[in-house]
Formats: sequence, C-alpha cells, structure tokens
Amino acid sequence: MKTRWQDWVMLVLGIWLFFSPFWMASYAATGDAAAWNSYILGIAVAAFAIAALVNDERWEEWVELALGIWLVIAPFVLGFWGAERGAAWNQIIVGVLVGLDAIWVLAATPGREVRA
Repeated sequence: MKTRWQDWVMLVLGIWLFFSPFWMASYAATGDAAAWNSYILGIAVAAFAIAALVNDERWEEWVELALGIWLVIAPFVLGFWGAERGAAWNQIIVGVLVGLDAIWVLAATPGREVRA
C-alpha cells in the first residue's frame, strides 16, 4: 500500500470543512444549511480520505470528486449564496480543492484492467 500526500491533503480539507462554521464569522448560525452542509461533507471528505489512506481504491477518489462537485454547487442549491457569502466561498474553494485533488490522484493512478 502506497500512502499518497494527496490523501493527507484531503483529510486536512475535511477537518477544515467540519470546523469552519465554528471558526468563521460568515456562517450566520451553526444550525443553518451552510453549517450542516459543512459538518456532513467535512465528515464525508475526512472519512473517504482515511479510507484512501488505509486501502487505496479508485472508487474512493470518484466519491471525493462527487463531494467536491456538490460543495461547489451547494451554496446555490441550498440557497445560502446570498445570505452567507463567506460560508459559500469557503465551500466553493474547498470543493474545488477536493475535486482537483481527486482528479490528480485519478490521473496519476492507472485504472485496473478488467480480465475476461
């Protein structure tokens, strides 16, 4: 098993995402959609990063890519773009970083061949 530095970056991003509602004043309340999205996605990103550290599989990177895409569109879908700009930008930036990290790993690791 090879540990990739990208998995450690993903873990840090997940931890940041989970705790950012407590650290950033731009989250209006710790119980609104922006905060809950940060809590849930922070746990998910960190969990898949840990899974990738333990057992590196390509599907974990695909899930992280999907989580990154959700983080980019969530401020608009959940409707907190206008009211909580700082929280929205935080999630968009983290989402882009998560997505780029996942793409980097997917591009760097060749797919497994399917045997007939």
